[in-house]
Amino acid sequence: MRSHPVRRLCVPLAAVLAALLLTGSGPLAEGRSRTTVPESLSADLDRLFEDQRLTGAQASALVTDTATGQVLYRRSPGALLLPASTLKTVTAAAALELLGPGHRFGTDVLAAGRHAGSTLEGDLVLRGGGDPSLLPADLDTLAHGVADSGITTVSGALLADASRYDGVPLGPNWAWDDQAAYYSPQISALTLATDTDYDPGTVRLTLTPGGQAGLPAAVRLTPQEAPVRLSGRIDTGSAGSERSVDVGRQPGTNDLVLTGSVPSDGGTSEEWVAVENPAEVSATVFAAALARHGVTVRGQVRAGRAPADAAVLAHHDSAPLSALLVPFLKLSNNGIAEHLVKEIGRVRAGSGNWSAGLDQITAFVHRNGLDVTPARQADGSGLSRHNLMTTQRLCQLLEFARSRPWFSTWYDALPVAGDPRRMVGGTLAGRLRGTAAQGRLHAKTGSMTGVDALAGYLDRPDGHRLVFTVLLNNFAGAGPRPVIDAFVLRLLGDRTRAAAGGHPGRAPHGWD
Repeated sequence: MRSHPVRRLCVPLAAVLAALLLTGSGPLAEGRSRTTVPESLSADLDRLFEDQRLTGAQASALVTDTATGQVLYRRSPGALLLPASTLKTVTAAAALELLGPGHRFGTDVLAAGRHAGSTLEGDLVLRGGGDPSLLPADLDTLAHGVADSGITTVSGALLADASRYDGVPLGPNWAWDDQAAYYSPQISALTLATDTDYDPGTVRLTLTPGGQAGLPAAVRLTPQEAPVRLSGRIDTGSAGSERSVDVGRQPGTNDLVLTGSVPSDGGTSEEWVAVENPAEVSATVFAAALARHGVTVRGQVRAGRAPADAAVLAHHDSAPLSALLVPFLKLSNNGIAEHLVKEIGRVRAGSGNWSAGLDQITAFVHRNGLDVTPARQADGSGLSRHNLMTTQRLCQLLEFARSRPWFSTWYDALPVAGDPRRMVGGTLAGRLRGTAAQGRLHAKTGSMTGVDALAGYLDRPDGHRLVFTVLLNNFAGAGPRPVIDAFVLRLLGDRTRAAAGGHPGRAPHGWD
């Protein structure tokens, strides 16, 4: 980013003023607090954090008015806490700034050899460009392009080239027992999603109950050519019985073990599973697409790198980053987050790895005066428990984003409270529905065991837009999500519902 000279001069002063306001020191902070912040608001919000669900837990919160710069509420704004998926706001802002809203991921098919009539004497290469949204249909289109080039036979192998990124598949401190979970995929420059949720590095199982209780459920694999082996079975339970499906993956393999049952009257349901070696899986699916288009590959699918003189036969571009931001933030897509970190490293530093990407994100934060408190970012999604963030830093980022040309793209990609449309409401679709916050709250959710968080923008009926962040950590027992919802409602002036503990709504399924 090219910094404007005035911004370079103003950032240090802005950071000093922000620090004075947020820590509650200095005459300016004291004057604003006495004259514009209702004492009842602070008292009501303080009471919310005395909820028994937060006994022994850590809580941090910060609220500012974007029109006046006034701090309306603060509670330990400098506390370093796990942000969970609210960290995606940092990754998204950095990607928009460092890659640009128009950035696309490309996938190529290359000929590594010479043409002898309709035969390629050599290898065919499927080279990944880091696209987290590559679909089986896109591979089919690429295979069609190879056939259109006149090639019907490849004498060598089909190489899976994932060299754009490094070979480290999992982030630091990711849970070992989450390796089969769709939200913890292996990160590869050549990977495949199964649908427009764009969960990279996964396959999908569609489960259909048997005709009566006791029969096995039918299981369909997507993509069906993926080199995945299924064992075990899913039973059909009685009508109205509980759905209890588990799909495990043997470590280091693509052997999936199915257990559990589905109710006979439950209809079809789906499970997504993260695979081992996404590049090999992608190339195997591509080999099947080539066969459908009349292209025979005599060799095996194996890992390999395209030589410098390889000729491009077919190319596919992803949708622009501005469009991918929607499933990324609305659905809290971890895979997209990590691809963005490695892509930032590749584009800005020449190295497609977490270290290079995170260094670039750190530099972006520093250049723009957003490092107003200490913090630690270990990945792009918030999945790592090495991440530490403060409400002060996240609020500073939310305020900074409002000044950027990409703000409307960012704002529209955030989940919207109470909106039932999946790609609008996202992880907030079932929360705060039917309350004053419905449609007024655009915010990023974050949750994992012992963590619940929310960070974003709240439009009050008086026309004022608030920036806020709430981070709750280290709670046990019942989740404190209703406390966060009550916090939002109190900011909107709903004291009755806030005092009653908010509107719990429906929690999103899985990790976010």
